[in-house]
Amino acid sequence: MQYISRLLVIVSFLLATQVTLAQPPARQKGKAKKENKAGAPKEFAGLSERAKSQYPGTVAPQEVEWKRDVYRVLDLKKEENASLYYPVEQMGNSMNLFTFLFHKILEGKITAYEYSLDGYESFTEENIVNIKEMLEDYRIFYEEADGELVVGRSDIPSAEVLSYYVKESHYYDNKTGTYGKRITALCPVLHRSSDDFSTQVTKYPMFWINYDEAAALLAQQNVMTSSLNNVSSTSFDDYFTKGTYNGEIYKTVNLRNLAIAQYCKDSTEVKKEQQKIERQLKDFRTNLWSTKTVAEIQQDSIAAAAKAANDSINGTATPEKKEKKATARKSKETKAKKEVKRKKESEPKGNSGAARVSVRRTRR
Repeated sequence: MQYISRLLVIVSFLLATQVTLAQPPARQKGKAKKENKAGAPKEFAGLSERAKSQYPGTVAPQEVEWKRDVYRVLDLKKEENASLYYPVEQMGNSMNLFTFLFHKILEGKITAYEYSLDGYESFTEENIVNIKEMLEDYRIFYEEADGELVVGRSDIPSAEVLSYYVKESHYYDNKTGTYGKRITALCPVLHRSSDDFSTQVTKYPMFWINYDEAAALLAQQNVMTSSLNNVSSTSFDDYFTKGTYNGEIYKTVNLRNLAIAQYCKDSTEVKKEQQKIERQLKDFRTNLWSTKTVAEIQQDSIAAAAKAANDSINGTATPEKKEKKATARKSKETKAKKEVKRKKESEPKGNSGAARVSVRRTRR
């Protein structure tokens, strides 16, 4: 009897120890699942320690002497951006950018942040998107299995994501003396009509992605870059880092917090403003390697802008107008010369056989 009692005590102790040791990992696993479902940010999530060490990242320096942030819209119908759209539906390991991002968001490896009404991004915990609510808001069919959200390949609305908003950061690092440009945020835009018979399409910016958090994963997924050479491919990260895309500027970070369309009267003015911003970025990059300081270059830009405004007010001829006038003047002179030549040719010619008369002066 005493032997049985001791045996029961030992068994009870072992069971209690096993439960105690087993609880922390189980709780930790449950907590991790809960964080993944909520979309908690994880730097280089899903990568091994070796992969993390081999991917240093390309985070822009915090202390720079000059920086300008611009927002572009990438139209996936353009040939330069087609690599982000095809294949529309996943084919084996090949997938477009939205399908890739969507899978990683469901897996909890990439965090989605809310798109605010003013269009700016905020990568804070309170702005993390609730994935389940997002799926319901955009009418994306899903199922729940073991507490996880599952979306079928054909239910991912990658065909309707026809554009992206990207935020570019242009900066000059005075410590290294280098000019840099990099993507800092991505936003897929859903194009959807109200019904099957409507031609009116509404654009829905879905969420923001912090590019720094997703860069390591984007570097692991390759996409085809040429229809003529099927071997030609690059990673999503290289695609953005090398600036292979083509997009128009629709907004800059400015004091009034306005998009270009909000302070321009019509599409013509919008186009001129876009060209002006592109020219300013190009001029800064070009003049950066001159002997002038950054402050002097900035002052030159202000002076040039003031001169352009004064010329516009005073009606001073621009180089384009001067060139046009010179061309018109040259054309007029050429026409006049041809007219004189034509008149000379039409005049009657004298008798070529007439005797020549010479006059000789006589000496006195």
